[in-house]
Order: sequence, then structure tokens, then C-alpha cells
Amino acid sequence: MLIRYKKEGDGKNRIVAKVYGPDEHKIDNKGIDKDALWVVKKLNGNGFEAYIVGGAVRDLLIKQIPKDFDIATNATPRQIQKLFWNARIIGKRFKLVHLFFRDNIIEVSTFRSGSSEFSKLYGSVDQDAKRRDFTLNGLYYEPIKRQLIDFHEALEDISKKTIRSILPLPDSFIEDPVRMIRAIKYSATTNFKLQNSIRRSIVKYGKELSKVPASRLTEELLKIFGSSQSERIIKDLLKYNLLIYILPTISLSPNKKQLYESLAKLDKITDDKNENKKIKEGGWNFVMIKALTENLIIFPVEEMSGDLLFKEIYSQIKSIINPITPPNYYVQQATVELLKERNIVVPKSCLSAKKPLDVTLYGQPKQKSKKELESLKRAKKAHRVTPKKRAKTTVQSRYSPD
Repeated sequence: MLIRYKKEGDGKNRIVAKVYGPDEHKIDNKGIDKDALWVVKKLNGNGFEAYIVGGAVRDLLIKQIPKDFDIATNATPRQIQKLFWNARIIGKRFKLVHLFFRDNIIEVSTFRSGSSEFSKLYGSVDQDAKRRDFTLNGLYYEPIKRQLIDFHEALEDISKKTIRSILPLPDSFIEDPVRMIRAIKYSATTNFKLQNSIRRSIVKYGKELSKVPASRLTEELLKIFGSSQSERIIKDLLKYNLLIYILPTISLSPNKKQLYESLAKLDKITDDKNENKKIKEGGWNFVMIKALTENLIIFPVEEMSGDLLFKEIYSQIKSIINPITPPNYYVQQATVELLKERNIVVPKSCLSAKKPLDVTLYGQPKQKSKKELESLKRAKKAHRVTPKKRAKTTVQSRYSPD
């Protein structure tokens, strides 16, 4: 193990991180996504720091297959965009970069300083580490040198199977209440225990979730239902009285047993590799909504035409999942499936909503519109390297033409 120091203003050296080698952390680079590895190499080759961060490092350490790979770097979003033809900058105040590959999206973020001043948003890797939520997500892995950088004794927490907050509690949960949901999700997906202070803070500050926009709650819920641990997570959200702020109707429903049975089936689907492939291909995007609502739907006793019945069930689903706001297309698909099970044919005229082009479900890569595809083609053409210039390029794109 190596020690990383930083010189303070008084001239004294302070320990900021421990650096572990491959014999100590035992991360196998074979488990790293090839696109993510290529991105790190290209950033390094152009003079930038770059690390694989977050849940991917955690999963590699506990021998789970990472669902996605995020990268942190000291390159600014504009510098990243200049290096990669397949880059798209997203976000308003703090911008991120999405790199689009054939069947994958790599998210690249610039180190944050922790400052609230816009001109000082970006910082160093040790400043960025202070902005992470929990220690198990606060590790930085450099796959080229195969070094694991630990700023918060995270490796020790992982060995103890403990989830500990990096940011001070309760400030962390007041600043971003969604972290409470994530803490419970991480506990379920890793089988780690929540630190007692986290448990107490969740109970005390759960009401802060009422201030979170519906779009963010929807995003977190979609991740939960793609985790293959949704039954356990929903049970824990109920245990800590958080589900009332996410799915109030379902939280107050007496049909919990049937709900858990539906979620168990959903988890089995998402845990099955073949079925999960169908999900990623877009064939099962409605299953979450159906699993949540099928035991609460009340079908009218009197006879109704197919279109009126469709409108009735569709309206009930929207009411049950409120304030969650998934695209109407998937609500329609769930409605169709529920009626199909009862041999009721839905007129095509009822299906007015179009399949969304910019939605990620169950880790499914975002589909790009024709306009975006044309834009990416133009960007790729602009980044082409001539044979003479290619010899001077440190790291060449895997997808650049020969």
C-alpha cells in the first residue's frame, strides 16, 4: 500500500488517500467494459487524469457484474467533447458528458471542487472525493496502473460490509433527500448494513423526500425495478416510512402480499439473463408499471367497449402510480397487457403515445433521434484524422476509420 500526501498551507504534509495495488485490491480488469477502458486510455493519452468511479468499482470489488461504468476526470466537458466525436454534454449548472457507443453509454464527469461559485465548480480528485455520497461509492480506480485510490477508508467499510456516509449527516440528506433512497437500495443490492447514524437520519428526515421533483423520484424508482432486488427495497422503503413520499397509494394499500409476489416475479425476470436481454431491447419496458398496479386495478362490472375500458384502466394506473411520471407510452403498454390477460382487445386508436426516444429503463441505452444521429455523424466526420496526423496522436479512437 502507498500513501498519497498533500502539502498544507503551513508546509506540512497531510495524508489524503491510501493507494492499493493489484495484489491488494484484486480487481480483475477483464470485468471492465471495453468502452470504458478505451475512454480512460484516451483521456490519459491526452494528458488528463481519469478514473473509473462509483458503483462499478464497488461491484468489481465484491465480485458483482457492474450495470454501468462512470468515469471521473480533470478534463472539462468541452475538452472531453473535443476528444470524442460521440460526446453529448448534458445538464445545466454542473455539466456531464455522455459518450454514446453501439450498445452502451459511458458517463464522464469532471472533478468537482465542492464550491458553490460557478467559476470554481471544477477541482481536483481529492476535492471530488469529498462530494461522493457513501464510502462504498467513493473509490477511484485507475485501470492502466491498476491502482485503487481510497480517500475515506472505503475498502475497510467494504470488508466490514458497512454503508457509511462521506458527507456529514443530516446535512447530506437535507441537501439531497434522494440519498436516503439510494442508501436503502445499496443495502439491498450489496447485502451491506446501514450505519446506525444513517438509519436514524433516514427516520428523522424522510419527510424531506416530499420536496424532491417527481422526475427524480421516477428515475430512482426505475433503477430500483431494474436491480432484481425490488421486492426487498420496497419492503425496506416501507419499513423506513419513505414509500409514502414516492408511491403514496401503494404505500397505503392493504394488498402488500400480492404486491410482493408481483415484485418477486419482476425480480426473477430482471435477474434472468435471457429475459434481461429482452428488457434491454425494449420488449419489457411496461413490466414495472404492471407489477406495481395489477393487484390494485378494479375492473368495471358492467360491460364497456374496448376504448372506454382502456381509458378507465389507464386512468386508474396513472392515479395509482402518482406522483411518479413514467412516459405515457409505457403506461399504455401496461394497460394493454392487463386487458390482454382478460382477452380484451384494445383498439389501435387508443394507443396515441409514441415510444420515447430519450428514456433509460433498466439500464437500456437511450435511443437517439434521427437529428441526433445526423449530428453524431457530422461530429465523427469532423474528428477524422489523416494518416500523417494519426502518427502523432497518442491514443487513436477504436472506432475511427482506417
